Amino acid sequence: MAKALSVLALAGLALLASATTPIPVSSAPTGASEPIPEAFVSYSIEFAFFPDFAGNISHPNTFSYNLLTNIGHLAGTNPYIRVGGNTQDYALYNASLKEAINGTYNLARSPDYPTTIFIGPSYFESYHTWPNTKYSHGFNMGLGGNNSAGWETLLETVPLACKALGGGKLLWWEYGNEPDLYSTSSQGPVRPPTWNESTYVEQWLNATRAIKSQLSKACPDMLSNKTYGYMAPSFAGVSNHLKPTVAFADDLDGDEDIRLISIHNYIGGATQPGVTLQGTLMNHTNTVHSVNNLVTARNNLAYLGIPYVVGETNSLYNEGAPGLSNAFGAALWGVDFNLWCASQSLKRVHMHQGTDYRYAAWQPVQTNKTSIGTKAPYYGSITVAAMLGDLNRHAVQISSLPLPNQNESAYAAYENGQLERIAVINMRQYNYTVNGTSSVPNPVARESQSYTFQIPSGISKVGIQRLAANGSDAITGITFDGWSYNYELQHGRPVRLHNTTIGEELTVKKGSVTVSVPDSSAVILNMQYGW
Repeated sequence: MAKALSVLALAGLALLASATTPIPVSSAPTGASEPIPEAFVSYSIEFAFFPDFAGNISHPNTFSYNLLTNIGHLAGTNPYIRVGGNTQDYALYNASLKEAINGTYNLARSPDYPTTIFIGPSYFESYHTWPNTKYSHGFNMGLGGNNSAGWETLLETVPLACKALGGGKLLWWEYGNEPDLYSTSSQGPVRPPTWNESTYVEQWLNATRAIKSQLSKACPDMLSNKTYGYMAPSFAGVSNHLKPTVAFADDLDGDEDIRLISIHNYIGGATQPGVTLQGTLMNHTNTVHSVNNLVTARNNLAYLGIPYVVGETNSLYNEGAPGLSNAFGAALWGVDFNLWCASQSLKRVHMHQGTDYRYAAWQPVQTNKTSIGTKAPYYGSITVAAMLGDLNRHAVQISSLPLPNQNESAYAAYENGQLERIAVINMRQYNYTVNGTSSVPNPVARESQSYTFQIPSGISKVGIQRLAANGSDAITGITFDGWSYNYELQHGRPVRLHNTTIGEELTVKKGSVTVSVPDSSAVILNMQYGW
């Protein structure tokens, strides 16, 4: 009793409510999302680092491909890969360049990626290294709309890109990355202060028509309604200098070739004052507020009838913060963020990646900054894929199950109208390097929360899969359902560890089941029907 009272005193009545009040779960997906399309769990890879992630024909990056196929085995489709980001708007083409890319860093502009970039013909080899993968390719608008070298780059690279992405590998094209920031970018403006939506639309239509003209010469088979189109406007947000609603009102889709409305989103900034694991990332209220901005914009553009995706996102913009974006707490955030997006019928989420990026799901190559390896956020992607299941075989719908505390969330997954899984994310912070074993001789006990669900009849048992680590600040030692995807074991292929608990089952009693979830961890409950 003393322990229960101390928990109550620390966390308030909401904690007690989450532990003792049964949470009703509907037998039918009433109020759930629309069916989730394939490849919901997808990635965006920074343009300058795509050759690192994919390799080339002679040296494909099989580590990266192993990680992608792990998700594909769960989801039914390998993640779609958006190749783009800030560096697509710096990249100029040099036909005589022997290497794939030559990038020069200007630390005053960005310490994390090159801002003077030339790509050669071999850059496009990277599109040949990952079988069964669809890509979007980003063309340079930053230098292409008002710079002769940028315009020539567009005309010269369209044939290279289309030939590399033929045979069904192309998802859609993209022209420009975050043009809503072109006149205000901290890396250096590439448009004047007078830059507005109508000028943007004029330049976008002019260039996309040039792309179509080049395709008609180089790849005419890629001009049908099923093979030709764009992700757009790829804005950084919904309330910056340019607004997506205004851009579409100014006839951005005048040629009716936009297939996906793509908007980017970051939950916060790496150097913003007051950013913390608990307050910024491991906080369901914060996530809901951030995503709801996207949902509002989606609803305002619903009249277009174009699917809406999160084309680039991750924990903290400016490539993440050490100790936050690379920690297990960011993986828990990723589960909550992706499942909330799914519950709101956003069609896909592309988690952004880059070499040496703090928020990367994996480091694709060894550098003098970062060891090659699988990072904590990848385990969040695996958990989301497991929760959603095979999206090709089943019509999957997600609903949010309201919980009383802002540091916890729960979701239900329905397949073909039947409840199949429940996810619980307990985001109460437990930092083992401060509170746990390293604070010997007086470690702080790790609390657990109990969640009781009232579930439909016909379910006899519930299987448990756990997303676990030593604490929210862990950057290694992470598992999902006892599986490790570490590079050091089998180059990213799944390896079952023997020091983890697996195969847990709970018996349903009087229509209810109770699961204990340690702070800073998550579980998936798998329904088992029959008696």
